[in-house]
Amino acid sequence: MRNGQIDYGREFDWGRASLDYARYRDIYPERFFQEIRSLGLCVRGQQVLDLGTGTGVLPRHLSRYGAHFTGADISENQIEQARRLSEEAGLSIDYVVSPAEELDFPDASFDVVTACQCFMYFDKNKIFRKVHRFLKNDGHLCILFMAWLPEESKIAKGSEELVLKYNPQWTGANWRRYVPQMPEEAEGLFAVENAYGFDLSVAFTREAWNGRIRACRGIGASSLSREEIACFEREHLAFLSEMPETFEIPHHATVLNLRRIPVMDCGAGKTTGQIPEGTERSGT
Repeated sequence: MRNGQIDYGREFDWGRASLDYARYRDIYPERFFQEIRSLGLCVRGQQVLDLGTGTGVLPRHLSRYGAHFTGADISENQIEQARRLSEEAGLSIDYVVSPAEELDFPDASFDVVTACQCFMYFDKNKIFRKVHRFLKNDGHLCILFMAWLPEESKIAKGSEELVLKYNPQWTGANWRRYVPQMPEEAEGLFAVENAYGFDLSVAFTREAWNGRIRACRGIGASSLSREEIACFEREHLAFLSEMPETFEIPHHATVLNLRRIPVMDCGAGKTTGQIPEGTERSGT
């Protein structure tokens, strides 16, 4: 995968990091999931589509509350791990291998669409129209993100500096708190119902933090060679050996909860539940 706005166009592939992703990136505290449910999302009786599901972290944690999940991801390796982990947990979750922009479900199939830690990778001109079509009337698109705060943790800061040493094109560093905004591509299709951020503290051991960093886009999912990754890990473990065996890393999470609104079918002169594929908004 390449994206000119991410890592300066350097290739990355989450499938390269799937084993580490499955083992080390299921790190969201319970409050993260409680925030989603407090908005009335992913609760009993709802049909939920999780875009960019990775190893199925969101579906595996939230399906216990009664919603039925379908997880979709572009990486076959990620979906393989998602299915394995779901089966081991005795969970009934559907998974699909597909780019989000190429998914095909009947109109009004879902009450909620979620996208956690992945929305920056999608083609915004396509995905909002597609999600709008998939959602039922007054359905919701919930865009979620969580990142560590390097300026508030010498461990996170030191790890970032090492990632940048081996992969200076990585653009995942230096995150700070921010309030999420609705992308302009969603105008006329969605309305903002909630947009906010909140702080979380996540506990790690040295091994777990090393695995978390190894499974990031800048290392495990990057196009670095095995030798480069091995050199990074030796240096990173040496850095961590000077830290406590257990520690907490401050994180900041954001929630952008968008409500689907009807759009005008200009040809029929009335409000309908979907926007035709390929229809461009005025001014784009």
